[in-house]
Amino acid sequence: MQLALNEDQRQVLDFVEALARPFASAPLHDAGLALESAELDAALVENGFLDVLAVEELGPVTAALVVEKLARLPFAVEAAFSALVRPLIDPDLPRPICLLEEGRTCTPVRFLRPGATVVVVGASGVRSFTAREEQIAPAQEDTLYAYPVAFLADMPETMTLHAADPAEITRAWRVAMAAEAAGLLGAALASTVTYVSERKQFGRPLATFQAMRHRLAEAQVLTNCTYWLAMRAAATGEAADAAMALLHAQEAARRVCYDYHQFLGGMGMTLEHPLHLWTYRLKLLTSELGGRGEQGLAAAAALWGE
Repeated sequence: MQLALNEDQRQVLDFVEALARPFASAPLHDAGLALESAELDAALVENGFLDVLAVEELGPVTAALVVEKLARLPFAVEAAFSALVRPLIDPDLPRPICLLEEGRTCTPVRFLRPGATVVVVGASGVRSFTAREEQIAPAQEDTLYAYPVAFLADMPETMTLHAADPAEITRAWRVAMAAEAAGLLGAALASTVTYVSERKQFGRPLATFQAMRHRLAEAQVLTNCTYWLAMRAAATGEAADAAMALLHAQEAARRVCYDYHQFLGGMGMTLEHPLHLWTYRLKLLTSELGGRGEQGLAAAAALWGE
């Protein structure tokens, strides 16, 4: 695996960073439960950043790098599924793309809204339909999601069947989630480090206390590992690597989110600080595709057979 970015990848990420710069900061003291930007989404589509998987010189690793970079923003963007999964099904599917496991219709669906494409993946194949308003039940107002979330109240009897392998779509789904989690973990860590470096207690910044530094160092290791496992899974295209990448991402999210909010003290329990825009997204991702248990079973099956 090539660890250094090539020139094409550096240029793509530089362009993404320049485009996303106006959206790098959350509104002060009024972050809310979730942030979206139609302007950012339109700019990504217009400049082709969600289509890099189809470019031979770029491919899945560059797509994963773009997803990781965008996940660091306080604004939630439906980039992971569009960049890494949609091209394997039908690159012309209308966005946003919502992935749903067959038989798990009671789970919260990210970016679900009228006009969204819902892709159902399961033993019967890969099917899709366009969500209508009467099929959508909004999440309760007091539910703490940092994504725009809704529930499917009804499933259509007829869907479009795609000539895609459910196992391959599930593999790409795992890579997409691992790449997104890597960006969320990096942004949450950076936000926490900034706060504890500025907040003083007993006459010195919190970040200078050894116990906190040890835990932040451990969080940095977990974050780095999530990033590299996600990139490896994107590069190899192996089912085992994808399952291991998402397993580690979900385990890392479970371990660090509590710490980050604890480090911020009372501020970590409010919506005035933007930390929740990353940690609450991570909490939702920990249940994706059945959570850590299912990823572990999938990794074992891919490595050693059923």
